Amino acid sequence: MSATSLLTASAAPRTAAASVLDPEASGTVMSRNIPADEFRAAMASLAAPVTVVTCYDDTGTPRGLTASAVSSLSLDPPLILVCLDRGSRTHDVLTGATAFTVHLLGPENEVLARKFAGPTDQRFENVPLATGPTSHHAPQLADSALRLTCARHDVIEAGDHTILVGRVAASDCLGRPAGGLVWHHRGFAHARPVEAR
Repeated sequence: MSATSLLTASAAPRTAAASVLDPEASGTVMSRNIPADEFRAAMASLAAPVTVVTCYDDTGTPRGLTASAVSSLSLDPPLILVCLDRGSRTHDVLTGATAFTVHLLGPENEVLARKFAGPTDQRFENVPLATGPTSHHAPQLADSALRLTCARHDVIEAGDHTILVGRVAASDCLGRPAGGLVWHHRGFAHARPVEAR
């Protein structure tokens, strides 16, 4: 990728050295977008956590999807964000729900991650749900090592995605290491702590 593909020249011609990467440069505006395939390829190098996000729809039916654009956002208050593709059939249900649960998946949960990325009407088939104090707010997947139940805090439109911000109200842990399933270079990868030397 060429750095100059991110930049546009000002009215006066500039050399490659005079760019927005140079704090002394003035008048250079970044108004051009990187090509979609180039951006996609670059983002494939960014390892991302694999999660399943669930909620109930207006009829009380469990709904959910696999999401990898998930991050902690704030400690006080405790906020987490999930980026949702507006083209997803689950988008409107999740952004409209008053509560949702983010399930952190481990390497043993690849099948679960694939299932929730598959056909919408089959996602909860043969998937055991947990019962507990927060399960009436949002569906709880029994096989997830860590579940974060959130109240909807904010919904922010951003390009072709929506950022769903949740205030974490409860954390349910099954007592085994959580996380470790990541999406990297367009496939699943397993993350583990580096052993102390």
